[in-house]
Amino acid sequence: MNRESDNPPSSHGDAGASPKSLLDRLSQALLGEPSNREELVEVLRDSASRNLMSHDALEMIEGVLQVADMQVRDIMVPRAQMDVVDKNQTPEEYLPLVVDTAHSRFPMIDGDKDRVVGILLAKDVLRYFYLQSQGNTGKFDIDDYLRPAIFVPESKRLNVLLREFRSSRNHMAIVVDEYGGVAGLVTIEDVLEQIVGEIEDEHDEEEDEIGIVKRNDGAYVVKALTAVEDFNEHFQAGFNDEMDTIGGIVMTAFGHVPRRGERISINQFEFEVLRADSRRIHLLKVEPIVESS
Repeated sequence: MNRESDNPPSSHGDAGASPKSLLDRLSQALLGEPSNREELVEVLRDSASRNLMSHDALEMIEGVLQVADMQVRDIMVPRAQMDVVDKNQTPEEYLPLVVDTAHSRFPMIDGDKDRVVGILLAKDVLRYFYLQSQGNTGKFDIDDYLRPAIFVPESKRLNVLLREFRSSRNHMAIVVDEYGGVAGLVTIEDVLEQIVGEIEDEHDEEEDEIGIVKRNDGAYVVKALTAVEDFNEHFQAGFNDEMDTIGGIVMTAFGHVPRRGERISINQFEFEVLRADSRRIHLLKVEPIVESS
């Protein structure tokens, strides 16, 4: 009996063998055994330049590596910018906020942002108004629909937070400072954007107002679209207005579109790129350089 069909021929040496998979080619590229992360990134970038992987894939891999070095404080929504609902208000009173912001989740507070009692989902507010239209609101208590709030420190690593988000199926966490006060909030979308880039939906609008927020450690988080004039006024700086935005000045100084984690010193300020894609910078960390006497 001919049993050749039971043993498919080896692809080694076959002229018609399928091309190597991306994983095989990447493994081959890594045979040089880089000794540190910088060398690994260089190998990956070289692989992308030789079309062994797409540049989009390279950016995501670099994002994954960068996430391991970033902390919650680097990406959180600061306390002052948190959209919250108050349990002492009726759903009718906070409905305009829910509609205007178009968020899917809101921290619910008890009179003060330091007293977060849970997370309210917008769909549960919708449930309330549906029951109201049916004349059944007497059976509805908003407290019964609150999700427990998860609290994390500002210093928590983003890769650890992402793992916790996945295991607990939570999408939002309240960030607390060293004294236990609420410093801001962070969502799973905020973390994923560090890997895949900006995630925009139909409710996102381009924000052109000043975006400078001081962190507890003394550094500032600045939107790259902040006007140079506004940056100068806030920091008493003297950047020229040849560029419209502070992100434009930083990119010009680099001479290329910088990647996350790249740093540069310009006019007594150190800039670190917190978020960027292949086209532009989105978010910067800014620290004034203090000259030693």
